[in-house]
Amino acid sequence: MIVPVEHGNDDRLADYTRLTDVALRRRLETVRGLYMAESTKVIARAVEAGHAPRSFLMAPRYLDEMAPLIAAAFGCQGDPEGGPVPVYVAEEAVLESITGFHLHRGALAAMNRPVLAPVPQLLAAARGGTGARRVVVLEDLVDHTNVGAAFRSAAALGMDAVLVTPRCADPLYRRSVRVSMGTVFQVPWTRIDPWPALDDLHAAGFTVAAMALSEDSMSLDAFAASPACASPRSRVALVLGTEGDGLRRRTVSACDAVVRIPMAGGVDSLNVAAAAAVAFWALRVPGED
Repeated sequence: MIVPVEHGNDDRLADYTRLTDVALRRRLETVRGLYMAESTKVIARAVEAGHAPRSFLMAPRYLDEMAPLIAAAFGCQGDPEGGPVPVYVAEEAVLESITGFHLHRGALAAMNRPVLAPVPQLLAAARGGTGARRVVVLEDLVDHTNVGAAFRSAAALGMDAVLVTPRCADPLYRRSVRVSMGTVFQVPWTRIDPWPALDDLHAAGFTVAAMALSEDSMSLDAFAASPACASPRSRVALVLGTEGDGLRRRTVSACDAVVRIPMAGGVDSLNVAAAAAVAFWALRVPGED
């Protein structure tokens, strides 16, 4: 239903207030069981993944563009106002007073946060139920942009699932979702807790490799050519560490192999998002080019 909004202090818009306050939103969204989807494309991908909107927020000029998507989300194509879920409409100055930024990507949607699957269930369900072959673990990344970029690379380069550690930034935070271009809804993911505990990965037949600079590390090329990656039914989990400090020593010690990307030009390492893209491509499943 279309709900006109004339001022920014409307209590019905509590889900959308102060979206630029990261600390506040991290607590609020988890407690309320929601996340924010921004832009028509991202909202469409969330709906396609089966996520249910709680409400929409947009300027009047985006109503026509969003109408088919709103209708599709609730199976209410015959209802020009989009069914029972509120579609809040306000002028752009009012929207900015609510959210804290200029909304120029079409619309926002407050989405119900899905329940995360246990790690064994997620791994088994990947690839249409045949089981994951390539998995990435993101350990304690704090930058939502890097998390979103890693998901986008995972979707583009054939990773079957993403596992995030307890202290990793939220993949469903607005910036992560936006940077990922909505691929956080495309790649199956869940939290792995406790960490580092590799029992579930080892039980599923994974070789777990840490991306780290260490004296006993092997080059990414050599690891990709090894039986752990090149055998017909290989299963590989790649662990990437936080910006700056990289992986914890306990994590590196727990892994089955330590891998590095060979560097040139006096550069010692890449940004974690760039390193992820390079490694995902190099470790892709044989024969799936």
